[in-house]
Amino acid sequence: MAYTNGAAWDLKVNKELHAHYVRNSVQIETGELEDLCQLAKEKKLAVYLGMMERAQDRGGHSLYCSLVYIDAQGKIQSVHRKLQPTYDERLTWAPGDGHGLRVHPLKKFTVGGLNCWENWMPLPRASLYGQGENLHVAVWPGGLHNTKDITRFIARESRGYVISVSSLMRTSDFPKDTPHLQKILEKAPKTLANGGSCIAGPDGEWEIAPIVDKEGLIYHTLNINRVYEEHQNFDPVGHYARPDVTQLSVNRERQSTLKMSDG
Repeated sequence: MAYTNGAAWDLKVNKELHAHYVRNSVQIETGELEDLCQLAKEKKLAVYLGMMERAQDRGGHSLYCSLVYIDAQGKIQSVHRKLQPTYDERLTWAPGDGHGLRVHPLKKFTVGGLNCWENWMPLPRASLYGQGENLHVAVWPGGLHNTKDITRFIARESRGYVISVSSLMRTSDFPKDTPHLQKILEKAPKTLANGGSCIAGPDGEWEIAPIVDKEGLIYHTLNINRVYEEHQNFDPVGHYARPDVTQLSVNRERQSTLKMSDG
């Protein structure tokens, strides 16, 4: 947006780029994640997948920044649509709902996740803690500036592990068939997102410090006992909470503009 006058009203370039983006989005209802689900089942891996969702239950034309959880049996267990697109993201993404604010059993852990700046929203975080989350996956578009502070904070607040997944984006990564590619790259720096993936432990200290400007796979063993140890003196939704004073209400109904009655 910053490099192409992306906020201009009724600009043909922006409409064409948006249409291209829509065509490359994912419709879960039509089975477009089936291959990935099958792969998760074959490899016995649980997956959190960040994607652009073109949701049929909202007409099939608006886009949602969605986080999909696929379990190790290859089943989609939740689709969380980002609650509030950030600033200029609102030119392209629609606001989501609370339907995907869910956690899932993963071996000895209970895992949940949020998209990008949602991780700064204290109430969605609290909704996951209240469901027992002790392994939090924060999915980011890329950049150390996103992960260096909030990752450790969430870990210390929740007394759980936090895995921040943050990508690299370089001008060389853009598909060559992207419409108006030269216009996009004209003012863009060579690196638009420098990574910053990292893992923080239940004490808020680094297990894996942010990795910048480098591609690769991160392998790390998590110890559930450390979660129990750090909850000894602080539990934000348990012994250190005061539900008689403050409580959180969460609406997990999937929102739609249409309610059909054929009777």
